[in-house]
Amino acid sequence: MRRFKKPPRDVSAKRSKAVSPVLETRRLILRPLVMEDFPQWMEVRQRCRNWLLPWEPLKQKTLGDPDIDYKAFQNRCRFMFNERQQGKGFGFGVFLDQQLIGEMNMSSIVRHPFHSCFVGYWTDERYAGQSYAPEALAAVLRFAFDECQLFRVQIAIVPTNQASLRVMEKLRINQEGVARKFLEINGVWEDHSCFAMTVEDWSERSEEIIRDWLV
Repeated sequence: MRRFKKPPRDVSAKRSKAVSPVLETRRLILRPLVMEDFPQWMEVRQRCRNWLLPWEPLKQKTLGDPDIDYKAFQNRCRFMFNERQQGKGFGFGVFLDQQLIGEMNMSSIVRHPFHSCFVGYWTDERYAGQSYAPEALAAVLRFAFDECQLFRVQIAIVPTNQASLRVMEKLRINQEGVARKFLEINGVWEDHSCFAMTVEDWSERSEEIIRDWLV
């Protein structure tokens, strides 16, 4: 078994370089959302509201609804920028031919001895089933392991969310178990199927994943 090589203690250079990372795949561009993206964001989030509602936490009324409120969206962009600056999280809008079709978010990045993060994602209903989500996730995995030098990436999915489970199947990410009442989803504390990839998995499969999804 390959031993985990501990990253250098000073990762500030990598973090500053990655404040606004841009990831590219065969068909997609992944980049942080900015305030100018609000019209596209509002259109797709409103149009897909019923599609996304069963799989997302309820909005916090005190923070406003970033799907329809420009000020709340602005605050969300600022929060994500601060997360990137501190190396705590990286959010990416997923763009196809300059059209926003979803989002990939690395969150809860914790360093030594955890060196792990969670990844969550959503896709525009119009583009579901066309393998854009696994393609975007493959880019985020490469970024997490090769650039952020994480040891482990975790993904938690409501067991009835077949579309998200299919993404795990396509990338062959291992399921490790079920976390009971893991997250509040649409007002209900839901069990989640837990999936993960480690740096050892990535070392063994990175060439295959990059070949099949990214180049």
